[in-house]
Amino acid sequence: MKVCILGSGSWGTALAQTLTDNNVETIIWGKDESEVQDININHKNTKYFGEDVLLSDKLIATTDINCVKDADLVLLAVPSIAIESVCKTINPLLEKKVIVINVAKGFHPETHERLSVVIKKFMNQDKLKDVVSLIGPSHAEEVVLRLLTTVNAVCENEDSAILVQELFSNDVFRVYRNTDVVGAEIGVALKNVMALASGVLSGLNQGDNARAALMTRGLAEMSRYGISQGGRPETYLGLTGVGDLIVTCTSHHSRNFQAGFEIGKANSATDFLENNHKTVEGVRAAKVVYEEAQKQGIEMPITEEVYKVLYENKRPSEAIRDLMSRELKSEEI
Repeated sequence: MKVCILGSGSWGTALAQTLTDNNVETIIWGKDESEVQDININHKNTKYFGEDVLLSDKLIATTDINCVKDADLVLLAVPSIAIESVCKTINPLLEKKVIVINVAKGFHPETHERLSVVIKKFMNQDKLKDVVSLIGPSHAEEVVLRLLTTVNAVCENEDSAILVQELFSNDVFRVYRNTDVVGAEIGVALKNVMALASGVLSGLNQGDNARAALMTRGLAEMSRYGISQGGRPETYLGLTGVGDLIVTCTSHHSRNFQAGFEIGKANSATDFLENNHKTVEGVRAAKVVYEEAQKQGIEMPITEEVYKVLYENKRPSEAIRDLMSRELKSEEI
């Protein structure tokens, strides 16, 4: 059983180390020669984890995309915006059917499709055995240190989910299964929008009360939107719902939280958007979900305000004021 991980960033590297710990044949593909050499020679990924984190000396990386040729499973650890192009690239290289494991959280930027749909759309069916999303509350910075983590292997085909579950699970990394692909993929994408909002609150010097309110009402929005698209209500009480929401809304490891903090501190998104070079999935997800919710008449007040801050130059302080002064109502999902 060989796993090829596409993406030499933090999450791809951390998951590769988990597989290596489990004695699974694993190779990382990356575009950046310096990252690849850092992994192979120094047993580090200094760009993402600093100088102090040592990786397994069994972990190997390459810049040769042909490493996918004889893989049994291909793990996509690339930004959501790159999923289509990566699938198109590897499709002609594969020599047999593979299970594709997706760990990105978001939507196609133009079609607004969920990522498992995008993968199935841009890979030939004679090359694709199945798609499994490996998602849940997990920071690479903790996984690489072998701190306790639980995630979900999400797939309609439970046999494929079980295979991925067994490959990755060990004493510090526990994988559950879930067949609600729609609900889980929407949950982990939308929580990034809420994490942006959570960071904004911190940047504006708001406290725990505000964050508790945001996370609670944010979960209501996630559930409302996901259920309207066919997701199951109970999914939002699990790892790909409230679990992922907690970790991204409360941790400084979260890029979405960090981005929101910068935006809140400046009381504007302008400087952040002009100078940011990191992948912040919540920025794109906010646009996708806002536009879809508007089309379908789904009430998403927090998402709407995040969208206006990001795309209409609204000041975060004004967005908070408008959220707090909405018409009074009973609490409901």
